Amino acid sequence: MSFRPLHDRVVVRRLDSEEKTKGGIIIPDTAKEKPSEGVIVAVGPGARDEDGKYITPDVKAGDRVLFGKWSGTEVKVDGEDLLIMKESDIMGIIEG
Repeated sequence: MSFRPLHDRVVVRRLDSEEKTKGGIIIPDTAKEKPSEGVIVAVGPGARDEDGKYITPDVKAGDRVLFGKWSGTEVKVDGEDLLIMKESDIMGIIEG
């Protein structure tokens, strides 16, 4: 099954956070925070302006992004945990 978001929504796959701190302390799963970094899986066609024309999204599938801690709605598609959020919830694209 494939999933295509509507309007200015994007589908994001969270990237796993590190298992250890820089000092070498192992962090158990129960103490980990959900990562606020992910990869764009799918992008909707964009929002519409007052004239009814699409505003092209700034992100594309494959972009690595940062988003807010409480952003998006968690969904499960084909057994995979994903987030659906508005493009405006994304704070930036990680380049390089």
